[in-house]
Amino acid sequence: MMLVTKRFALVAGLGTLMLLSACSDKAPKGDTAVTAASAGVTATRASFGALSDGTAVESVELKNSKGISVKLITYGAAMQSLLVPDKDGKAADIIIGYDTIEGYEKTPNFTNVTVGRYANRIAGGKFTLDGKTFTLPLNDKTNTLHGGPKGWDKLNWTIKDVKSGANEASVTFTLTSKDGDQGFPGTVVADVTYTLTENNDLSFTYKATTDKPTVVNLTNHGLYNLGGIPATRLATDAELKIESDAILPVDKALIPTGKEMPVKGTPFDFTSPALVTDRVKSTDPQIVIGNGGIDHNYVIRGGLTAAPKLAVTLEDKTSGRGMTISTTEPGVQMYTGNFLDGKIVGKGGQSLVKYQAIAFEAQRYPDSPNHPAFPTTRLDPGQTYTQTTVHHFYTVK
Repeated sequence: MMLVTKRFALVAGLGTLMLLSACSDKAPKGDTAVTAASAGVTATRASFGALSDGTAVESVELKNSKGISVKLITYGAAMQSLLVPDKDGKAADIIIGYDTIEGYEKTPNFTNVTVGRYANRIAGGKFTLDGKTFTLPLNDKTNTLHGGPKGWDKLNWTIKDVKSGANEASVTFTLTSKDGDQGFPGTVVADVTYTLTENNDLSFTYKATTDKPTVVNLTNHGLYNLGGIPATRLATDAELKIESDAILPVDKALIPTGKEMPVKGTPFDFTSPALVTDRVKSTDPQIVIGNGGIDHNYVIRGGLTAAPKLAVTLEDKTSGRGMTISTTEPGVQMYTGNFLDGKIVGKGGQSLVKYQAIAFEAQRYPDSPNHPAFPTTRLDPGQTYTQTTVHHFYTVK
């Protein structure tokens, strides 16, 4: 049984809610911080360099009084760093990534980015909506993956709002995706808000609207190693529990077959805490298909919900870091870094290798537009797509 021996207590200082002005087209000349003696959580806005075409990239760092801080960048509306204390109070970055903007712009990986317009895979790069077939560019062999070769992770979002106060701080990024972007219909306006609280909750809140019928499926492709980055051991050397009794098995192209597969008696069974490393070494055919690891959607108990429900609990007993993930979404795509092959260099000059990080992508199901029985990803004019996913951090023995 996974026992939480120490949770960071909520500290609610007194302070006045303060608001930073929305982002201008130019990067700020220096850091702009929301600070006050009584503020428990601060927001600091700064430059994060420029893209190869000269476009300015900005960052916003959210930091609470418990030692947790997260730096967000406008490019890909991504997390660049996430520092979390261990059981001895020593903070370390727990997400892989890159030290400079060049790494994010020039590598093909989806590293802690906001993924859209459609997270995960669409088979053959095609789907039909209201009798019309839409063809998308392929970027995953025979599939369209995470919105295509220039999805929302490869775009520079705009800072819409930054707030800081006694109990929480947040940043909202916004993006307009034009009709026909990567082959998808409809002009979509999307927002993602990252919020850090004094209770050590980091939430991701998404909203999107459209002017034509389309499909929308958003997620954050966070790649975590609770042991810390640069890594000294595998991210899979952690105990995992998932609130799920079934996965979506896939074919050789990693596309769901359309049926659910019970996890009981398989290496995918995390209904009770289990070490992930032991499972990814399995010779189960579905593990082999995933390039020697897990790259599958878990069907979360409760399905699509109005409020976030517990989906994932991950604990690294060596560092004492624990993380829970609660979400409104019906599925979580677990990916154990199976395709990290050491060719890409990440933070601190460390090569990114297999099992060095794990992703838990809260979302609707992969290839849903081609599976009518799956939870719908359709979005019509007048509707608003919403999602809330919350990561909570704590310490364990």
